[in-house]
Amino acid sequence: MPRRLLKRFLFAAVCAAAMPLATGAHAPQDGSADVQVQLADLLFAEGRFAEAADAYERAVKTTDSGLASRAGAGLVLSRLRVGDFQMASTEAAEFRRLRPDDPMTAAIHGEALWASGLFQESESAYDAALKTNPNLARARHGRARSLAARSRLAEAMVDAQEALRLSPREGEFHYTVGSIYERMHHFEDAAAAFGNYVNLLPNRDRSEKAAWARAEIRFLDSFKGRTPLDLGPVNPDRTWTVPIRIDHEKVIVRARVNGGSPEDFVLDTGAEQTVISRDVARKRGVAPVTYMQSAGVGDVGMRGLQVGRLDSLEVGDLKVRNVPVLIKNPPLGGLPAREPESFSPLALGLSMRLDYERRQLIMISRGREPGPSYEIELPLRMHRLAMVRGMVNGTHPTTFVVDTGGEVISISDTTAGLIQPANPYRRIPLRVYGPEQVSPDDRSRSQCGGFELKRTDPTRPARVPCGP
Repeated sequence: MPRRLLKRFLFAAVCAAAMPLATGAHAPQDGSADVQVQLADLLFAEGRFAEAADAYERAVKTTDSGLASRAGAGLVLSRLRVGDFQMASTEAAEFRRLRPDDPMTAAIHGEALWASGLFQESESAYDAALKTNPNLARARHGRARSLAARSRLAEAMVDAQEALRLSPREGEFHYTVGSIYERMHHFEDAAAAFGNYVNLLPNRDRSEKAAWARAEIRFLDSFKGRTPLDLGPVNPDRTWTVPIRIDHEKVIVRARVNGGSPEDFVLDTGAEQTVISRDVARKRGVAPVTYMQSAGVGDVGMRGLQVGRLDSLEVGDLKVRNVPVLIKNPPLGGLPAREPESFSPLALGLSMRLDYERRQLIMISRGREPGPSYEIELPLRMHRLAMVRGMVNGTHPTTFVVDTGGEVISISDTTAGLIQPANPYRRIPLRVYGPEQVSPDDRSRSQCGGFELKRTDPTRPARVPCGP
């Protein structure tokens, strides 16, 4: 029998067995819990996460510790897949309190903490799980993602590949391998990993996730025969110093696209890639390859943008070849001025220092040892964007995106909801203009104009806090 038909047959059989149990006692017998977990696993595999959560929840109070662990893990993961992060975090913490020595429960708690932006706590949970069970795939994957966020890419790849060896049919693990390869500038390997991810998706022929992942594969394939983000032979101690100016609270640098005349670019560490307008793309012969999702602000929070490749990008003495670029097409209407170009050294894999007093941007080559220490230093995580840990009102830990393109400090709607009972805030209308927002008529969520950003990782529609 073909795999798909067999899967449907098993699904129907388990559904039939589970139906009489759906309205059973609060603490199900082990047999009924086993059926509910099997049903939930099938629903989860089909991408029906809300229904899977209901089935896992019916089984989670079983007296069988093994089944309870599976049901709890599935329940938290299902909550995360549908974006119910607060509930997932609350339940994961409770499950871990009840089963402190269970490695799977610790790993799932790590997943919930990661989705909430609490990276340090997440890493501790993964380490605790691996200390008890070094062969736990979910914890290996979590540690791989954590290492990648600290730019320890070679170590991250070792753990990610081990997670795949332990659980080769987990699509999320393939996606993480692809994202690490992409950061290592191994685009061909990244495309292959994303292809494996697509093949493991339910309804991959019609899935929106599959469509976006295929678009990413087409984009990566466009670099065949080229070295992505090619700096040429560079001394590892090399730095590039370029002048900046401040214009309407934005840091501006001058850059050349494909050897053309200099253009103004906003220095924007909140951008995932170099960003150019449709007009500059046409003027400099930048052909779009496909559309891809990009995070933005507002009620919708996602905007499909064209992506392409710059033959060269020059910022002062820095010249980079084969640069991924977002093209702001379709353009937004109703803006007070044309959409600006944006540039982030972090997107090129470089470190940077910004000296406002001397009006200088110092870019530092890959692999260079850290420079001088400063009075205030913060651990940095790079997970699509650069993020640091912060504390709101002295009681609420959260993560902020380091965004030199922003004009105010922003917090997410979730964080605002946590502090609202003790500190009510006023809603002030605020127009926000940037490369990736959906509408110029979006409204602020808090007194400081905070919005939520939706993570573009198609393995989960998670949200991350906006940054300053």
